[in-house]
Amino acid sequence: MSSNTAVTLSVNNFSIESGWLVQQASIELLPSPFFTSRECGEEIYLLVVHNISLPAGIFGGQFINDLFLGKLDCTAHDSFNDLVGVEVSAHCLIRRDGSITQYVSFLDKAWHAGVSSFQGRERCNDYSIGIELEGTDDIPYTDSQYQQLIALTHCLQNEYPAITMANIVGHCDIAPLRKTDPGKIFDWQYFRQQLNNTSSIK
Repeated sequence: MSSNTAVTLSVNNFSIESGWLVQQASIELLPSPFFTSRECGEEIYLLVVHNISLPAGIFGGQFINDLFLGKLDCTAHDSFNDLVGVEVSAHCLIRRDGSITQYVSFLDKAWHAGVSSFQGRERCNDYSIGIELEGTDDIPYTDSQYQQLIALTHCLQNEYPAITMANIVGHCDIAPLRKTDPGKIFDWQYFRQQLNNTSSIK
């Protein structure tokens, strides 16, 4: 996706009930066991964009679901050896076709950020929402993924107004010594421009 590419994105209307997206055709709910309850009164004000593919660069299939649900067969591919015993999750995954899977309630902490810091505050899981894009650092994301990420971001901002534009970052920004996702291929300029544009017409 180039920031110079003119693409008209429709504005989908998602809604949240008790921390979960209201299920519709493009949304699947698969509760993960890998979460922690947020502390009472904890404000959610950070949105973290990640990427994931299992195996790396291969899209589709059930391996990502299996990882976040604690069901991954680590003998299924040589690259999964490093995932033995790993307990990780995200709040949502946006697939290449734009379909969304939610694994953890937004009211709870998903285990997505790891050792991390934002504006001098550590433990980003405590106050953030983690969104995974099915992809890699160097393969362009799809129009459908940008469209759904923008729509989902609007929904989250409506529910959690402290998630301002300045508080939407990549995993690379909160764990720069460990992580590079969503990668330089992610078009932040385009994303932010479209987020502003669709916000003005809602």
